[in-house]
Amino acid sequence: MKRLQQTPTTTQMKNICFAITACFFFSTALAQTYWQQEVDYTMTVEMDVKDFTYEGSQELIYTNHSPDSLKKVFYHLFFNAFRPGSQMAIRQDNAADINTRFEVDLDSISPSDEGRLEVFNVKQDGLALVTEMSETILEVSLNEPLAPGAQTVLTLDFKGKVPAVIRRAGKNSAEGVALSMAQWYPKMAEYDYDGWNAEPYLGREYHGVWGDFDVTITLDKDYIVAGSGYLQNADNIGYGYSDRKKPKTKRGKISWHFVAPQVHDFTWAADPEYIHDTHSGPNGVTLHFFYKNDPEIIENWKKLQPQTAELMRFFNNTIGTYPYKQYSVVQGGDGGMEYAMLTLITGGRDYRGLFGVTAHELAHSWFQHILATNEMKHEWMDEGFTTYISTLAEDLILEENNPFPLEGSYLRYLDLATTGIEMPQATNANRYNHNRAYETTAYSKGAVFLAQLGYVIGYKNLAKTLKEYYEKHKFTHPTPNDFRRVAEKVSGIQLKWYLTDWTQTTNRIDYGVSSVETTENTTRIALKRKELMPMPLDVLVNFKDGTQHMYYIPLALMRGEKENPYSIDWTVLPDWAWANPDYSFEIERPMDEIESVIVDPTFLMADIDRSDNYYPKISLE
Repeated sequence: MKRLQQTPTTTQMKNICFAITACFFFSTALAQTYWQQEVDYTMTVEMDVKDFTYEGSQELIYTNHSPDSLKKVFYHLFFNAFRPGSQMAIRQDNAADINTRFEVDLDSISPSDEGRLEVFNVKQDGLALVTEMSETILEVSLNEPLAPGAQTVLTLDFKGKVPAVIRRAGKNSAEGVALSMAQWYPKMAEYDYDGWNAEPYLGREYHGVWGDFDVTITLDKDYIVAGSGYLQNADNIGYGYSDRKKPKTKRGKISWHFVAPQVHDFTWAADPEYIHDTHSGPNGVTLHFFYKNDPEIIENWKKLQPQTAELMRFFNNTIGTYPYKQYSVVQGGDGGMEYAMLTLITGGRDYRGLFGVTAHELAHSWFQHILATNEMKHEWMDEGFTTYISTLAEDLILEENNPFPLEGSYLRYLDLATTGIEMPQATNANRYNHNRAYETTAYSKGAVFLAQLGYVIGYKNLAKTLKEYYEKHKFTHPTPNDFRRVAEKVSGIQLKWYLTDWTQTTNRIDYGVSSVETTENTTRIALKRKELMPMPLDVLVNFKDGTQHMYYIPLALMRGEKENPYSIDWTVLPDWAWANPDYSFEIERPMDEIESVIVDPTFLMADIDRSDNYYPKISLE
């Protein structure tokens, strides 16, 4: 078993923090009206592994970069949702369909499996504060308003009880992992241009404040801990029992000290049977792997390690460079869930499943933990973009050579779009009536947004857009409009229509061939828009002599056009104005020379009914 490696030196840590901070301030300098808050946590927590209760203390330095004076602050207390009668339990019962991510009925869990997070002795700069508890939200009134540019120190004590594994966090998972500690501490809510993001936790998404975390975890000396950030006292912690250098202990316990710079969350997991391996990743990143000492899974976890390095290299090349020097893949929780510099995944999968979940959760490091769009408002920008890029990575690295890797995302979206239960992507993550609608909209429709954007602006421009978006907006909580503006700058095409219809409505795409008619030596092709969402069209005409020609119809709304992405002849036709549902054009060849006409031969346009995209009409059954 490999020994934990020491983290970067203090000087190296300062350089890392400086580089990350410099990226942040450079980005904010590009938009002088942009601001974001800053929090620095120092926390100590002691875990009792006999009953999985814990106690801790927290010092939080809050810097108000907003233009507003703050009279109060809010904390998230996520573990209070994991109990009968909670708002999350109520929502679990009254949704229009079953939330398949919940394998546990919250109202039926025993008192020993409930979660709890209580807060005491809340103070501001040493003076006691008035607080009000509202289940998963703690409202704290400040003694004095915190002025713009000012800083204050908030301290508190807390006690918690780890629930059964429900929604990724908890104790004693089905695979035997003792502790999956996500959303375990009082977490400061984000205050941004929308005001306080202090929504109750209903089992969905998150939004956090960037800062530096200094966390010391004390628990039974037999446990091995994986954590966000860099372990500071690795030289004092050995594996096994006889080789420890006997650091300061308390009743047979040992402390693990982690530092995580410029992150918006801190997660850890622990188990006495963890195997810990390291593998070199690109750009000096150390990849850590923690998994159970189970003979049935060890081979897969060993195989995973070099391919995780390949995944990171792929994401570095297609999005931008991962800015930290550590990343951990940790067996724990249920399913898979991304956290700062770490992911929790279930480990007892076949290799394809293990690799797939690792690819998806690692990609989240870019879209959720470095770009960090507000998932409660724009969850599709995280889940959808992650699904898009990880799907391409999986196909390439595993050499699956799928001609249409995103077909599954398209099919799931198209299925939802014809059910009548779809809601706009701009819907708050907690407000979807159907869980199925949320899942498909966030993941599949979000992935289709990117793939279809490539159809609109060209895939070279899409690739360039992703890189420029990351470089400009990392560490800044970007919005959909931020992404749109980058895509417009790269492509020279106006895209407000695309963002509006695709994300703020449930307007659908449906085009068809109305007729193909001959007029002496020419052929007139008539097309129809049958649904409300406009799209530019690629229309392929195949001739009986074996030649092909692509006719491209831009939208007037685009005020521009994409370059020819095909290796066949290409003609740009006059714009199609959205108000007109009909459009026609002529080909300087007679109808009897035409073999077929196909609207969108790439299938990248999410047309809900392709049965009339062909001439002669063909059966799709």
